[in-house]
Amino acid sequence: MSKHDDLPYRPCVGLCVFNAAGKVFLGRRIGGPEHVDATHSWQLPQGGIDKGEAPFDAALRELYEETSIRSVTRLGEIEDWLSYDLPGRIAGEAWKGKYRGQTQKWFALRFTGHDSEIDIARPGGGHHKPEFMDWRWESLDRTAELVIPFKRAVYDEVVRAFRLYSAP
Repeated sequence: MSKHDDLPYRPCVGLCVFNAAGKVFLGRRIGGPEHVDATHSWQLPQGGIDKGEAPFDAALRELYEETSIRSVTRLGEIEDWLSYDLPGRIAGEAWKGKYRGQTQKWFALRFTGHDSEIDIARPGGGHHKPEFMDWRWESLDRTAELVIPFKRAVYDEVVRAFRLYSAP
């Protein structure tokens, strides 16, 4: 067993935010050690859970901090936590090498606001650097092919679990 295998997973949340047409919010990451090409730089909103914070509260906070979105209703969640490991080189750079990957609690939300509410350049709270350089509404079924490959298995599970909320 390697030293990497002994590291814990970073507790996080992930969000599928569906618009009225059944498309999901997808953001293009600005950077980070795990993003190695332009095709696979898209992802659903996600982020860490603060100590003592409930997962759903973290989901709403992270969504606001990344997108400025507040107008949502809860549709569902995946009961299990979904995890992925970072590849070796990336694991040493991301989160100062303290985690082997992430374990994520996923939620599905319905966006009830207008697109003008979304502001990735000046995300909610005003004290966070933007994480996304671009965003779009996308078919849920396309998300797994647009995410960095080591997250694909998690995205496949998210697509299966939340397909009932998506556009036909």
